[in-house]
Amino acid sequence: MRQIGFEEIENIALGAALLGAGGGGDPYVGKLVALGAVREHGPVTLVDPEDVPDEALVVPIAMMGAPTVLSEKAIGGKEYQTLYDMVSQFYSQEIYAFMPIEAGGVNSMLPIAAAARLGLPLVDADGMGRAFPELQMVTFTIGGLSATPMALTDEKGNSVIFETITNKWTEELARAVTMSCGGSVSVCLYAMEGKMLKKYAVKNILTRSERLGRAIRDLGKGSAERPEEAFIAAIDGFKLFKGKIADVLRETRAGFNFGKIVLEGIGPYRGQEAWVEFQNENLIASVEGKPVATVPDLICLVDTETFIPVTTDALKYGKRVLVVGLKCFDLWRTPKGLELVGPRYFGYDIDYIPVEEHTKGGGCNV
Repeated sequence: MRQIGFEEIENIALGAALLGAGGGGDPYVGKLVALGAVREHGPVTLVDPEDVPDEALVVPIAMMGAPTVLSEKAIGGKEYQTLYDMVSQFYSQEIYAFMPIEAGGVNSMLPIAAAARLGLPLVDADGMGRAFPELQMVTFTIGGLSATPMALTDEKGNSVIFETITNKWTEELARAVTMSCGGSVSVCLYAMEGKMLKKYAVKNILTRSERLGRAIRDLGKGSAERPEEAFIAAIDGFKLFKGKIADVLRETRAGFNFGKIVLEGIGPYRGQEAWVEFQNENLIASVEGKPVATVPDLICLVDTETFIPVTTDALKYGKRVLVVGLKCFDLWRTPKGLELVGPRYFGYDIDYIPVEEHTKGGGCNV
């Protein structure tokens, strides 16, 4: 066990924004929420997933909806207690700890805030190892865990508990309620015992986020002789493209941020064109019409000078970005994982090829 305070939050927010693959919300907004809670209630205890008792009840807590909405519709502050009461009363059991459901600038921060305000520990694990747009897209679905009972509440005090027949139905129904509540809500779902957590969770995600964030902040100080190469090495990533944003197409639809950006190459990529499509998170990156990375691998855009991650809601014409790829969690590369989050699920008629193979000259099979 260790404590999460102000410095750890700064680093986790930055690293989780990278692992969010363009989604997961504005890290600045999420960071403010977490910092405010810790300032009022003290640091949060981070627990290794292997130290969680097998029968203990662990509950992921998150924001659901379009991340852009949070910049206009903030969290009220009472949602965490409402969700805790709903879940613990349903199970007739006290919640042992919270955990994040995904990595991202908001959904890595809200569980810290909830844990601080309710005096609970936080488990160093999540269900994605990155961010995905739909709630059934978690490793726990692969393990057969139901998303329900799912507790949902908004900042006004409206609340509901879902019981559904599949996790996809949970997504459909909860998304409809989210839209009725203004486009974003707070949720608890995939409540599980410690033994399920240990078997299917992506472990040490907050520790990894903190390490990545610290590396990005250190590189921003200008200490590295070859900063771009140092950044790629620090994140264990793959360079896909470097360019200037020439066009951004974006719309909020059905509770998601959809869009596409066009990049004009700079440096060694001058004269080439790339594009990235996203649904909250970046889904596919292509250079000169050829896919170079797809979900479930992570496609991340970072500022060319500071290496600070650029989320999909912060994309602007003229910004210069480095496009990098990261390997996804191993379970996503299994047949069950690809059925849930592979390129074909999102409507792309291509087979998944690991990002490390793309960078060796491979391509997607059309």
